[in-house]
Amino acid sequence: MTEPSTQPADRGSGQQTQEADRLREILRAPGYLRVLVFAAFIGIPVSLIAFWFLVGLHELEHGLWANLPHGLGWDAPPWWWPLPLLLVAGAVVGLLAGRLPGAGGHIPASGLHTGGTSPVTLPGVLLAAVASLPFGAVLGPEAPLIALGGGLALLFHGLTRAPSTPQSTALLGAAGAAAAIAAIFGNPLIAAVLLIEVAGVGGPQLFAVILPALVSSGVGALVFTGFGRWTGLETGNLSLQLSKPLPRLDAADVLWTIPIAVALAVLLHPMLRAARRLAAYVAGGVLSRTVLCAVAAGVCAAVYALITGRTPADVALSGQTTLGRLAADPHAWGVGALIAVLLLKGVAYTLCLGSLRGGPVFPALFLGAAVGALLAPLPGLGLVPAMAAGMAAATAATLRLPVSSVVLVVLLLGSSAMMPIVILAAVIAFVATELLPAGTAMPPSTGAEQPTAEAGNPEAAGAP
Repeated sequence: MTEPSTQPADRGSGQQTQEADRLREILRAPGYLRVLVFAAFIGIPVSLIAFWFLVGLHELEHGLWANLPHGLGWDAPPWWWPLPLLLVAGAVVGLLAGRLPGAGGHIPASGLHTGGTSPVTLPGVLLAAVASLPFGAVLGPEAPLIALGGGLALLFHGLTRAPSTPQSTALLGAAGAAAAIAAIFGNPLIAAVLLIEVAGVGGPQLFAVILPALVSSGVGALVFTGFGRWTGLETGNLSLQLSKPLPRLDAADVLWTIPIAVALAVLLHPMLRAARRLAAYVAGGVLSRTVLCAVAAGVCAAVYALITGRTPADVALSGQTTLGRLAADPHAWGVGALIAVLLLKGVAYTLCLGSLRGGPVFPALFLGAAVGALLAPLPGLGLVPAMAAGMAAATAATLRLPVSSVVLVVLLLGSSAMMPIVILAAVIAFVATELLPAGTAMPPSTGAEQPTAEAGNPEAAGAP
């Protein structure tokens, strides 16, 4: 009798041994160890500077949108308030983009980037962020924070006069960016996951491998938790018992998640295509066209305030504060107000993505949450599941980073109870977006964004 061949098992064992040996070689390389130690040290000053940068943005925003109107006798900003502020934002960003190295940072419509910010371009990036975000740009601070962290890491490394390679420079830039981005999300896990996906570690193969794993884990969680609830039996778990648990998912929540995710992908995709076309248009006359786009975004906020009687800050700004108010009391928003904020903030978001400076994350989260709140009255659909699915789908469709979108939304919810539909929504929206037509390519870089494929090759950092 012929014995079964063991060659495949032997081959797999040998490959694992080779990979383990290769990892040990990378970790033992003096160059990589220097990068690792330096990354630990730069996390301290980068986090402190990022913290105070965010504090400054917040205080300036509060002063412009709360203290100044109150000082002038208004309880809330009047309807026309965004117009002069965004006029100033457009003029300053247009001047910075045309005259300073780095053009004030990369264009938000091109997505998030981890590299390309050198110390010489950092002042322009920070000034453009200060001119955009507190003055009403419908963008978040995550892109300037990534640039701040990466630029500071390279600056500190340059001050030490230590030898460097392109690979170690990319690794240090990514490490600094992760330290800075953790300041806005308040969690190092989302910073690490976000930077892994943004840096493109693994390339298309990463998404090809992770998407089936995400889908399988999400469906598995539904089956496992559902079966346990039906039978009344327990297997033990590591979850904490929250004082106010989120509602349990049911079949209707899961079924409604599918069309919500597809609809958001189909709706957001043309917005992003329009933003890229707008960026190409702005590149032909930076100052005048940046001002035009910024004022047009202000008009959207003013029209919203006129037709709803609500504050124009619902449309202007990143949506981070407004998202908190929406989640706390969604019933305070009528159907008309939700439709108006979706339409007008969506247009303003598109205009700012193609012209001003900032990041795309928080407006996408708000738009997804608003869609969820609007659709929550559908038969069998709960408010929290609808908002969770909407946020996950909108973030994945906008950023095209499915794992980061899942982690971010779960952290925002403060519980893993909604994780199955969050995963399902993120994967469906990501796949649907990737299958839609690619659209207009971005114009050539104006100085801030450069590819960082080297960040995915830590082995090369071992060279002195």
